[in-house]
Amino acid sequence: MAFQCQRDSYMKELVTSVVSCCPAGLKQEVNGKKETLKGFNVKLRDTILFPEGGGQPDDHGLIGEVPVLRVTRQGADALHFVASPVEVGQEVLVKVDWERRFDHMQQHSGQHLITALADVMFGYKTTSWDLGRQRSTIELDTNSIQPAQLQELEDAVNEKIRAHISVNVQLLSIDDPAVEKVRSRGLPDDHAGPIRIIDIEGVDANMCCGTHVSNLSHLQVIKLLGIEKGKKNKTNLIFLAGNRVLKYAEKSYSTERSLVSLLKTGPDEHVEAVDKLQKSVKLLQKTNLSLLRDVAILTAQNFKNDPQRGNFFSFHKKEGDNEFMNIIANEINTEETLVFLTVGEEKGAGLFLLAGPGGPVSDLGPRILELLQGKGAGKSGRFQGKANNLARRGEVEDLLRQHCKHHGSEEE
Repeated sequence: MAFQCQRDSYMKELVTSVVSCCPAGLKQEVNGKKETLKGFNVKLRDTILFPEGGGQPDDHGLIGEVPVLRVTRQGADALHFVASPVEVGQEVLVKVDWERRFDHMQQHSGQHLITALADVMFGYKTTSWDLGRQRSTIELDTNSIQPAQLQELEDAVNEKIRAHISVNVQLLSIDDPAVEKVRSRGLPDDHAGPIRIIDIEGVDANMCCGTHVSNLSHLQVIKLLGIEKGKKNKTNLIFLAGNRVLKYAEKSYSTERSLVSLLKTGPDEHVEAVDKLQKSVKLLQKTNLSLLRDVAILTAQNFKNDPQRGNFFSFHKKEGDNEFMNIIANEINTEETLVFLTVGEEKGAGLFLLAGPGGPVSDLGPRILELLQGKGAGKSGRFQGKANNLARRGEVEDLLRQHCKHHGSEEE
């Protein structure tokens, strides 16, 4: 059967009745973890909420005052997942989230138009497509698209939109000879009812279950953002249609104004200004790295030149990295001296290095990890890693001093 949303994609409300309401679960991902939400699958006598299919996501909306969280198709029926039950047999008012619905209509009809013209103009067949939350992608059966072709395709697509061409829905029986003449990637195994054809007059006829605009002018405009390399010699064409183009333009303008304020240059000079900044940053980083190496060597030399030095050396610097710490350790004779180095925020996260005789380092390393709430490993007289809590650095120093004192007294 065809649902009311397929017969009239512009209908925003529908009074219908509840056929069944059965306990069900909805699998979803929350903060990276898969969870199952307990609820109910509701069948209605008819619905204006589209169940996902044909590359188009499902609609959202309300059954009475109950939010519909997911709509899926099961044969000839649509299952509406809700968190709380609704009474079987009662009449209900179903409302669709119109902003989401019309966005899907624009993207889906836009895909049909782009697909048809890419085939007619260049012979590029569509092998799949994806209606994303922010942008949509059409997978074309070609390993490349030239910039001139992309511009020519965008011009042709928008010319059809300006031509105010009608988009009609036809319902055909599965044995109708006309079915063989339309573009299709096949029917699902559980398909039931008539075949639904989306006919863009004089442009394209395609088998499709989705919701569509009734006239190409309702697409407003289409922007082809560019292409990306697809799988197996395919090319992904990225596009926006309708209100998404307007939102993209608004966001781009807002970003442009922010960059004007930050870079103190006009929009046409932004790329050059950022390029200069990147080169300056790379030069500063190189200079800073050289200075840090010098500081590391001087730090080690100061310790070695100290006549009062013992068999333990500890040092912390906010700026630095693993290389900085290893340079210090390399400059000091760690066969005789236990060296504990850290870089990062004094009371936050950072890096650490313990270097010295192999035995003590292997024994003390895990205890340091525990104190600093870190992760790391060691070998050949070095134990290093990440620390999540450098605030306990003092406790580590006390532990290492006690070890050195005890070890020194044993040698005496």
